[in-house]
Amino acid sequence: MDWGKAEDSVLIKYLKDGNRIAFNAIYFRYAEVLYQYALNILKEPDDCEDVVQNIFIWLWENRQQLQISNLRGYLLAATKFNLTRKIVSSKRREEILSSTFQADPIYEEESLEIKELRSAIFEGIQLLPPKARQIYQLSREDHLSNKEIAARLGISEKTVEAQITISLKKLKTHLGKMSFWIFFL
Repeated sequence: MDWGKAEDSVLIKYLKDGNRIAFNAIYFRYAEVLYQYALNILKEPDDCEDVVQNIFIWLWENRQQLQISNLRGYLLAATKFNLTRKIVSSKRREEILSSTFQADPIYEEESLEIKELRSAIFEGIQLLPPKARQIYQLSREDHLSNKEIAARLGISEKTVEAQITISLKKLKTHLGKMSFWIFFL
């Protein structure tokens, strides 16, 4: 069989059976597309490589449970979901959101997605308890280190780390509940 020319549905069938050649064919067919999509948003090659790698690791580890009718769409949706998680946790969140898709009108639909994401993140931040919100904003919006936040607020660095971790989990949970993100799951 010429794996490079095989239909996606055939590759999925063999992938579900644990065929590494089918997995490699999927990887070589889609990894660069996903990487370029991620790079267009994050602008950080190492982060984009991590996103793509995590998608393919997840794909292999969960191959037996896959119910995919459109492999390309599924992988792009997984990329969008992983990018969302990366953006939410990033100290460069505002920079990423403000620069994404501005110059190219071909990405008008994605630009709407970014606006919705920005709105959902803002809403999620507003739902945080006041102290957690303040710590999150000092970290992610004012770009202060945990040490600087601890000194400013008179609390320990461990408290700052814990509050940021809890805030990020709550934001990710909130984004997971947003109806327009269900499409990407």
